[in-house]
Amino acid sequence: MPRRSKNKEPITLPIPLKLPLIPVRDLVVFPNMVLPLFVGRALSIKAIEEAFSSHKMVMLASQKILETESPGPADIYSYGTVGTLLRMLRVPDGRVKILVQGVSKAKITAFIQTEPYYLVAVSPIIEFPFTTLSLPEEAAIRISKEQMEKIVSLGKPVVPDILSLIENMEDPGRLADLIVSNLQLKVAHAQGILETEDPFLRLQKVNEMLSKEVELLTLQQKIALEARDGIDKTQRDYFLREQLKAIQKELGASDERSDEIDELRGKIEAAKLPEKVAIEAEKQLKRLAKMHPDSAESGTARNYLECLAELPWNKMTPDHLDLIAARGVLDEDHYDLEKVKERILEYLAVCKLKENMKGPILCFVGPPGVGKTSLGKSIARALGREFIRVSLGGIRDEAEIRGHRRTYVGAFPGRIIQGLKTAGAKNPVFMLDEVDKIGLDFRGDPASALLEVLDPEQNHSFADHYLGVPFDLSNILFITTANQSDPIPLPLRDRMEMISIFSYTTEEKLGIAQKFLVKKQLAEHGITSAHIHFEAAAIEQIIVQYTKEAGVRNLEREIAHVMRKVARLIAEGSKESFQITPATIQTYLGIPKFLPEAEIAKDEVGVATGLAWTPTGGDIIRVEALLVNGKGALILTGSLGDVMKESAQAALSYIRSREKEFHIDPDLFTKSDIHVHVPAGAMPKDGPSAGITIASALASVLAKIPIRHRVAMTGEVTLRGHVLPIGGLKEKVVAAKRAGMQVVILPKQNEKDISEVPIHLRSGLQFIFVDQMDQVLSAALGIGERPLRRIKIAKEITASA
Repeated sequence: MPRRSKNKEPITLPIPLKLPLIPVRDLVVFPNMVLPLFVGRALSIKAIEEAFSSHKMVMLASQKILETESPGPADIYSYGTVGTLLRMLRVPDGRVKILVQGVSKAKITAFIQTEPYYLVAVSPIIEFPFTTLSLPEEAAIRISKEQMEKIVSLGKPVVPDILSLIENMEDPGRLADLIVSNLQLKVAHAQGILETEDPFLRLQKVNEMLSKEVELLTLQQKIALEARDGIDKTQRDYFLREQLKAIQKELGASDERSDEIDELRGKIEAAKLPEKVAIEAEKQLKRLAKMHPDSAESGTARNYLECLAELPWNKMTPDHLDLIAARGVLDEDHYDLEKVKERILEYLAVCKLKENMKGPILCFVGPPGVGKTSLGKSIARALGREFIRVSLGGIRDEAEIRGHRRTYVGAFPGRIIQGLKTAGAKNPVFMLDEVDKIGLDFRGDPASALLEVLDPEQNHSFADHYLGVPFDLSNILFITTANQSDPIPLPLRDRMEMISIFSYTTEEKLGIAQKFLVKKQLAEHGITSAHIHFEAAAIEQIIVQYTKEAGVRNLEREIAHVMRKVARLIAEGSKESFQITPATIQTYLGIPKFLPEAEIAKDEVGVATGLAWTPTGGDIIRVEALLVNGKGALILTGSLGDVMKESAQAALSYIRSREKEFHIDPDLFTKSDIHVHVPAGAMPKDGPSAGITIASALASVLAKIPIRHRVAMTGEVTLRGHVLPIGGLKEKVVAAKRAGMQVVILPKQNEKDISEVPIHLRSGLQFIFVDQMDQVLSAALGIGERPLRRIKIAKEITASA
């Protein structure tokens, strides 16, 4: 505890126990503190007048909230300082200026009156002076003095003579009050010091505040020095640059900055920008001229102006409108694909008859490797236009399409504008690849951004976020590609003309290989047709036994594999010409990777042949049914999907409903389990077109009638026995022909689609179109009496000839 003299009393003026109160705003008054105050409240002015007429003492207490205009007793701190009024002066605006000196701390114990001024009862807090100090007290005093000197050296504004007063002060309480009264603390912090009665504890709190103040001032000084250094360097660079300009002017040398601005202005004028774009470019050019050349904004503005100048606002490549020549180019690059070629020639024909036609938006839908992207290149070559390809697979940010706003660091235009900048013309063939694989996340929906790009009614004023001005996309021939149309959002799909490119048949792959692939690989491997020759049968064997795909990518790889083997032999000195035949193909490619489905040699009970669409083309599936002892359960195996399982249940229900017509023993459904299996169990299978195949297998095993092994079928069946249409007709016909089928059973509603299947694929096949399950069973099992409609392909060939 602090040691005080027991004999020495503090020298203080007598303090009345009732004093007028002056609430002080935004300030805490300490003992021995002399300060001027401006008083404007009527209550406070009357309190001053009352004090001047008697003992000249008032109670000074701070109000808790600065904004309170008329504080009540609850709004005023209970601890304050008794002050002596030294001087009073009335000013013209009605306020009173007083000079007051703090005498002693005191506590308000009660409010005696509130009108016409506050009169309070006070309890003075008497502090006895120190005669001797302990070591902690001396250490605290020294620390306070040192920190105060450091604060002043760091630039804290204080009264000039305050340091000398602090240096001669040895009383902890008075030292704490003196320091706090000159630190300009917040009211709440200063009030906390005032209310601490123990002098040594009060000085410790002051030391904590001083330490914090030193840290803040040190950091503030460091920041100020760094800012001043940066400003000094900028001013120095500016001064030197201005001197350099003056020297260059005296020497007759050019100003690089002016030359850069003039160069940009020349590029902008040469670009022949539209009126709105030209106004924006001139605005940005003026801003650039006023910017510091080394600033970040200067680089952004320069890049923006260069982008505007390089875009093809008015540049267009003339179209080649010779339809015969265009047809020749398309035939030269691609085998078959008649529908696509006809659509392009139709577009050219309309362009020839009408100027300023809006470009169509085509979407090529087909499995991988069928030539969708290369077809776009051929279209550009036939039209004489530039070709731009942008892959959209996996993009998730809307800014990839619309561009980034220039407020972002590293902003750049979207892929559409970047592609046009690369093309150098505003009417290229623009291919958007993999449009069905666009992603979606928190950064936006790129597919929705494409709606404006691919809408002929909107894309004449496409707004890229980076450009900030409209760009006309209506002259572009947009071509999109997709493997499947289902993942494409419906609004986007609605804006495109869908053109399906089906998987190639063996005959088509053979033609593509002979006409394109072999020649391409000969050139890439540095050998000629004199070194190697492929027989057609050898290529067909590669197609059937070494590839299983819808397109020709793997076929090209296998041909390249053979070429590499031959190229090595030639490089080692061989002079012979290599003949690639079915007998020698295994020498180059090894054992076959794929073997055809084993043929059924005879009619069997419970074995039906179905036709299925796969991503690599069509294929046949065998559906096997077997009766085993049980309680009437239906067992389904072979990795069947939910749709096929439901088809099996529907087929069984239909067969049970017709058990009398088919002469089936009713006890079989309660005393036997029916096991339906689709071989190749490791391969998942699903789809809606296996219903009649499963129903035929069930009818066969229950009626004990064999199914004709040369009959293939496809179609869905309902509980009432209706046969529903299917898709992928061409691929399924190809699978039936490849498997050696003679009769193909199809839904009657697909009869209109059979004309789209090439005649060479239909040759040798008999098609039976059905709309009821009874007709299917009649054709496949020979049961039932409804007449069948049989269409023989020979008649079609004769009619077409």
